[in-house]
Amino acid sequence: MDPNDLRVGDAEREQTMAALREHFAEGRLTREELDERLDHALAAKTVRDLAQVTADLPGSQPGPRRAPEHRVANPWVPPPLPGMGDWHEAMRAHRHQMHQVHHEMRRARKEMRHQWKHGPARHHRHRGPHPFVGLLFLFVIIGFVVGGFGVLKVLFGVWLVAMVFSLVRRRVHHRG
Repeated sequence: MDPNDLRVGDAEREQTMAALREHFAEGRLTREELDERLDHALAAKTVRDLAQVTADLPGSQPGPRRAPEHRVANPWVPPPLPGMGDWHEAMRAHRHQMHQVHHEMRRARKEMRHQWKHGPARHHRHRGPHPFVGLLFLFVIIGFVVGGFGVLKVLFGVWLVAMVFSLVRRRVHHRG
């Protein structure tokens, strides 16, 4: 019987999936490729099926890919669980990648703030009261001269409402 036709177990599938995650963390695979290959690894039944998932990636030969690290045993620290070295490396690579993404996002936000403050104006800012307010003031004066005190109160009230509306509108546009 061909050794490539031997059936694989969950441990071999998990080892292959950990290797795929490491290749993703190192930038060799896109998110879509990783998802597709993880699906193939989960569906693999034989050694040949599992080998095809990583055939075009470096270090795709079965078995351990690197020599085990020699560490001085610390009696206070429990020894690592078998097969967790790849997981720790993948997590370290993931943290490094997330740190780089975070750094790029901060730089992009800083650049956007700079462009917002120093870039071209988005719209023309109107200084002073709205032209309609001056026209209302003119009507108030005419109403006082021609119509008496009753018309003056109405026009003055309209003028005050227009002033408040103008101030509120200016504040809302200034924030947006």
